[in-house]
Order: sequence, then C-alpha cells, then structure tokens
Amino acid sequence: MTDKKAELLAPAGDEESLLSALDFGADAVYLAGKSYGMRAGAKNFDEEGLCRAVQTVHARGVKVYVTCNTVPLNEETDKFPEFISMVQNAGADAVIAADIGVIAMIREFAPGLEIHASTQTGIVNYRTACELYKMGVKRAVLAREVNLENIRIIREKIPSDMEIEVFVHGAMCVSFSGRCLISEYLTGRNANRGECAQPCRWGYYLMEEKRPNEFYKVFEDERGTFILNARDMCMIEHLDDLLDAGVYSLKIEGRAKSAYYTALTTNAYRAALDCALNNERPPQWVLDEVNKISHRPYCTGFFYGHPNDGSKSQDPNEITNGGQYFTDSGYMRKYDFVGTVDCCENGIMTLTQRNYFTLSDELEILSPKIAPIPFSPTKMFNENGEEIDTARHAMMKLTLPSDIVVPPHSLLRKRV
Repeated sequence: MTDKKAELLAPAGDEESLLSALDFGADAVYLAGKSYGMRAGAKNFDEEGLCRAVQTVHARGVKVYVTCNTVPLNEETDKFPEFISMVQNAGADAVIAADIGVIAMIREFAPGLEIHASTQTGIVNYRTACELYKMGVKRAVLAREVNLENIRIIREKIPSDMEIEVFVHGAMCVSFSGRCLISEYLTGRNANRGECAQPCRWGYYLMEEKRPNEFYKVFEDERGTFILNARDMCMIEHLDDLLDAGVYSLKIEGRAKSAYYTALTTNAYRAALDCALNNERPPQWVLDEVNKISHRPYCTGFFYGHPNDGSKSQDPNEITNGGQYFTDSGYMRKYDFVGTVDCCENGIMTLTQRNYFTLSDELEILSPKIAPIPFSPTKMFNENGEEIDTARHAMMKLTLPSDIVVPPHSLLRKRV
C-alpha cells in the first residue's frame, strides 16, 4: 500500500446527481448556487437546497465545494458578500473562485472558507500559484493546458500545504482554460458567465462576398468541417502518472450532465483511483465503463504534451487531428439508462423506470465498486401488478423477480 493520498471530486448539478456521486464513491463534490457558478444550464441549488446538500454530503463523510467561478459584473459584486456569507453559514468546505476581487471578498466576508483557484484562473506556472497562495488560496486547479512535466515543477516549487487539482474526465474546450468569446460574439451568451452555447461544436460554412446565399463548407484541407470541435478527456488509465506528478484532487467534469453520467464516471474512477493508490492496473471492466456513457472520442488532453496523436479509433470514417475531431460534433452512445433500483429483497427487485426498455433488451445493473452485472429478467409487473413485457412510462414503478441482490440506488441500463 502506497502512502500517496488523493481525492476523487465529482460533479453535482442537482440533487439527483449529488446522491449519485455519494453512492458511487466520491470523496468530494462540487456544486453551485443559483448565482456565480459557471454552469447556468445546470439546475444548481437555491439557498435551502444548498444548505440541505451540505448536510447530506457531510453526513456521508464527504466534502463539498461551492463554485463561484464566473466573472461577476459590478451589481453582482455588490451582492456577493451576502451570498458568500450564506455559503459559509451553510457549512461548505471550500469555494472555487477565479476572479481576484471574488477571492478578496471571500477572505473578507467568509474567512472560514477554504479557497480553491478555479481552472478559469489560468494557472500554468508556479509563480502564479505562489502569488495566489499569498492571497489565501489553498488549492490550484491547474489550466488544462499544463503537461505532466510542468505539474511536477509546480508541485516542487509551491508551498507544501498547497494542493493541486486537475480535470481527468469530460468535455474539453478549444479556448484557453475555458476563456472563450465565441459564444458571446455569435449568440450573446457569455461563456465566462456560465451560458456557453457551445458554438465550437457547430459545423461552419463560408459565403463569398460577391456570391450571396451561396454557401461553402469550411475545410481544414481534406480533414473536415468541425474545425473547433474538441474531443473529450479520459485519463482513467493514467491516474498513476498524475499522482506521481503531485496531483491531489482528480476532478470529473459534468455539472450539466445526468445523474447516470455522474454515477458511472464516479464509479469507474473510484475503482481506478483505488487501484492506482495500490500500484495496480485497473481491471478491464473499469476501463470499459467510460465507453458506456455518451461521449465524444477520447484523448488525454495536454498531459503528455501537444495532443497530436489523439485516441486511436476503429472507425475508418473518423476524421481527426489529435485533440480535435472533425467528423461531427455528436456523441458516441452504447447504453441507455433505463431505471433506478428502489429495493431488492426476498427475490423481488423494485424499480423506478426512467427510459423505455423491454424484457428482450440486453440489460446490466450498475452497483457501486463492482463490475456491472448482466440481468435477464423473465417477467415484469407494473404498478397494478399486471404482467408486462415493455416498460413505456417514465417514473413508473416496476417489480421484477430477481435472483441477485443489489443495493438501493443501483442503476439499470440497456445496450443500445
């Protein structure tokens, strides 16, 4: 057993995702209130919900970090002292912030809160990290452009009690550390205030000035048209390298994504991290799990230098250049989340249906800390006790005979 320590940090865009993160092994979660968070599209938490979330998380021995990482305008800055005092009174463990003024106000109005410098801060060198430390920052969430060699240098040259956090999984952005103006320029939705319209995922055409209404696809030579579209990051096979470089917190992106996404990625990275801490390679089922969630083609970002190799694909139609993916902007999806286990006892499994499935589908059950379990029920009954072979109505209660026992909140999925 190694003496290394690490934290698995999972996203919680709403209460359901929060519970999934807790059930499937997160050491800490990050979430946002209704203001100042970089994911305006997530449900997020009002004051009452945030206080309740902190209590729920702490009851499970897990930490909670509140994101305040937008760039606030003047009127929002005036309201921030009241907001951050509420966060401190709720009992949050830390705040993730990017703006220098926000960091200063946290120290002034909520001195009991630990401060983490968001990836939006753009930390790529130890000098910046050290200056932030002088301002009261205890953790640096490094820019995604920093490679392993430079992470090691930063670790060596920053105070020993300052932690390093990096993203290990999820969507990436073509701009530097999320500092993007394309969305606001094209749609009026400011990415730096959590409202990104993701125009980097769009296909583009050109129009020649003397030929109005004649459109031509934008090509980067022969490779395609989605010239701004980034792959997703996946470091599940390389957590040992991150730990060796001095990373403490391993962060999963996805506060705007589903509870199923949170459960699956947290479960997979929990198992992979535990293996890394024991100097073991993750079992194959762990590596397979990240391909069972909707995702774009994966790569390892900038950790190993410029992402000019990208991920190897079996698809001969894929058009790619390392970290960019020019074929399209869609997701790859092999499984659908179809139900949540409410209880499983006395040979009966009770489910809450989430999406359409039938008894003839290839089903699996996902439970914490174990490989997925194939599930082939022969019968299914609706809320009225009537036997059915197709579940059509979301949120309907179902019962199925089961010779396996799994804990509540396990998830049922089907192969697409």
